[in-house]
Amino acid sequence: MPGLAVVTVSDRCSAGKQVDTAGPAVVRLLEQTWPGTSVGRGLVPDSEEAIATLLHELCHQKYALILTVGGTGLGPRDVTPDVTRRMLDREAPGLAEAIRATCAQKFPHAWLGRGVAGLRGRTLIVNLPGSERGAVESLEAILPLLPHALEVIGGGSGHPV
Repeated sequence: MPGLAVVTVSDRCSAGKQVDTAGPAVVRLLEQTWPGTSVGRGLVPDSEEAIATLLHELCHQKYALILTVGGTGLGPRDVTPDVTRRMLDREAPGLAEAIRATCAQKFPHAWLGRGVAGLRGRTLIVNLPGSERGAVESLEAILPLLPHALEVIGGGSGHPV
């Protein structure tokens, strides 16, 4: 399995004022899905520069999948989708749409999420919401799609022989 990384974006968590539960929950789900896979971790404040710097570093390290957790709402410091969109070579809007459509069935406020997904080089970046429940349910919504997506991004045909 190619490299996976989870980046929590939170002013409070990065300042030590709150414990990050969403990022570790996403890591656990990834480790359950791909046993034996090491998942890289990052924690940055809701700062455009901090987010861009870490995402750039992780893409340069050739992680196949980077999941950001947090900063996807309508608040003035929720800038994760804006930074991500500027970094992408190509968007993969179906992933963000699938997250919103699936999660909104249980939690209508999911429609207010601004998360995006797309490619920077051969790295797939997906924004997840910052609550533990929202992050896990969002990942569960797209998890069945990720093996095929990562295979195709990695250069595989994605089609059975």
